Amino acid sequence: MSRPQARSLPATLAQALDALREQFSPRKIAIALSGGLDSMALLHLAHEWTREHGVELVAFHIHHGLSPNADEWLAHCERRCAALGIGFAQRRLSVPKSKSGVEAAARKLRYAALGELCREHGVRLMLTAHHLDDQAETVLLQLLRGSGPAGLSGMDAVNAAPGLLGSPGLVMARPLLTHTREELESYARAQGIAWVDDESNDDTRYARNALRHQVMPALAAAFPGFQQRFARSAAHARSAQRLLTELAEQDLAACLDGEAIDLGKLRVMSMDRIYNLLRHWFATRGLAMPSTAWLAEMVAQLLEARHDAQLLVTHPECHIRRHRECLYITPKLADLAGMRNPDDEGVIEKFGQTFRWHGEARLAFPAYGGVLCFEPAGQGFDAGWLRARELEIDFRKGGERLKLAPNRPTRSLKALYQAADVPAWERVRLPIVSTGHELLFAAGVGMDCRHFATGPTEPIALRWEAQPE
Repeated sequence: MSRPQARSLPATLAQALDALREQFSPRKIAIALSGGLDSMALLHLAHEWTREHGVELVAFHIHHGLSPNADEWLAHCERRCAALGIGFAQRRLSVPKSKSGVEAAARKLRYAALGELCREHGVRLMLTAHHLDDQAETVLLQLLRGSGPAGLSGMDAVNAAPGLLGSPGLVMARPLLTHTREELESYARAQGIAWVDDESNDDTRYARNALRHQVMPALAAAFPGFQQRFARSAAHARSAQRLLTELAEQDLAACLDGEAIDLGKLRVMSMDRIYNLLRHWFATRGLAMPSTAWLAEMVAQLLEARHDAQLLVTHPECHIRRHRECLYITPKLADLAGMRNPDDEGVIEKFGQTFRWHGEARLAFPAYGGVLCFEPAGQGFDAGWLRARELEIDFRKGGERLKLAPNRPTRSLKALYQAADVPAWERVRLPIVSTGHELLFAAGVGMDCRHFATGPTEPIALRWEAQPE
């Protein structure tokens, strides 16, 4: 690469940082500094600009402990920052074994640690040294994974990345994204910049390294300048994804019924629009994007199951449920301690927890997931009558009946929950309170009026307050 192209780096960076300063007005800028060629070149480029514009510059280094040379890299970064008068902070990590692999686990932890350092040091704008070759590698990797427009969009020059950095208030920028690694190396050598080499970058067992050392040299030989063309394709994919997102936002707004999706409105859409809407819905809820096969199976079940089916589809992070022609995302909750089953011989034991009320305003029942509240009310149970009885809290076993008001019939709890539009998956976590064989209260429905106080007394009403899990 010729020297004039290398010398264009300061001008490119200055233009990018000028635009970032106009948009975000940063008083302090951070650099993710590994000590390698790319980040060391960025450190020197940013140092010149921040010194000229009176902006404070800090560098953050993440020590993964995966290489025997990690301590040396940390020391190199610290020495260079000290020589330039740049603030420096580091974070040591321990990367556990992960199903997604060491590379993916380290990346996730690294960005989370960088986000923490930004917050600790009052930084809203962080720069990374991703360049044009990185962009080409990213597009190739996503293509090999069968990604759609979102994946093929590659890396943005600027994005908030709350999923990576852990906060929507932090901005990550890649001001070198239009330059190749060769240009960065030419600049670094011309400036006498020293850098460290990570030996893991030569390990072709990692997918990105295999592309870097085996595939991209062949592409460069057969198709010179392929990186720029990949970047153009990524830009086209980003444009297409923006249009898909706009359409999904409109469709989701039209189909939302509270927190749920109206399946009747979903059914009139094409399958492509359904998939696009559901992917966007998952993204707005912060859920991992499902595979195409999983999404297709879920949609088939939703649209083909009979109308009264209690449909449940399991996502790695949640449950997808259908209730009265509406689609819900519900959290995966562990069973409560009170949710026990009959023993192996089929004998149904008495599982409920007995207790006495001594006038407390609140009684906690962790095994049942919440707090039972006792509150003065216009109608309810006589306080003395409640104190005199042994009470029991439990979950439904079936067959319970309740009378909500004198002018209303006694009905089964199942019918009352249906009338109150309480979904089946919520009913199993709603406890009941009884005395002996007489049901007094059912969470989510109300109290049995047949035991209400009469005469000059201050009635006590029961109320269930579920605790967050």
